[in-house]
Amino acid sequence: MNYLIDINGVLYSGRNAIPGAVETIERLRKRKDNFRFISNSTQKCKRSLVKKLNGFGFTIYENEIFGAPDAAIKFIKNSGKRKIFLLTTGDVYKDFLNEGLVVDEKNANFVVVGDAGCDFTYEKMNNAFRAVLDGAEIIAMEKDRYWLSDDNKLTLSAGPYVSAIEYATGKEAIMVGKPDRDFFKLALFDMHAEPGETYIIGDDIFTEIEGGKKAGLKTVLVKTGKYRKDVVESSGIKPDRIIESIAEL
Repeated sequence: MNYLIDINGVLYSGRNAIPGAVETIERLRKRKDNFRFISNSTQKCKRSLVKKLNGFGFTIYENEIFGAPDAAIKFIKNSGKRKIFLLTTGDVYKDFLNEGLVVDEKNANFVVVGDAGCDFTYEKMNNAFRAVLDGAEIIAMEKDRYWLSDDNKLTLSAGPYVSAIEYATGKEAIMVGKPDRDFFKLALFDMHAEPGETYIIGDDIFTEIEGGKKAGLKTVLVKTGKYRKDVVESSGIKPDRIIESIAEL
């Protein structure tokens, strides 16, 4: 069986692994199931993300993670251009530099927006706005509305800030992370799987479940992370399965 498994809210929540998640991944590995861990996380480079997950007790490898930065890098490299304005925080910039891309805010071909957290300052937003007016395209590594922070509080994600830049410039962002269909296609290609033979497991009814359905995936919603019953019921979106946590997989 093939699985695309969301990370934050599915494997861990806050500062702890979801009970039973470590054992579930070990069981999938022993069964030789095919899986990738997918994420819109844009604050950590892949190496740091793996270190964090393994600190929770998982055994996960860099080549098993496919995230929004991977999709953004592939898109930019395919364009033949290299200069980027990164509106992000943390050490995710390392993944871009390792692939030969160049941070050049004054001559950027692309403004790449991730979850910049406290670095979403007026100055940086204004500079990003001006770069787009000067001809740069907007790449949104995610448009999530909110996420569950390490202190278990719902926190604004990159989506509202991407929308602000779109509104101010009149230009539409190129979406490369979940729930973009091409993101799922790239993840499936990475593990040589077909959508109809693959389950996506997530805690977000829109990003993973609705996006997964549009990509032809089978969908499993977990009641951990940022799951909210009222949001699910009002969305009108029907997952193929709803389970208490990944431990029930």
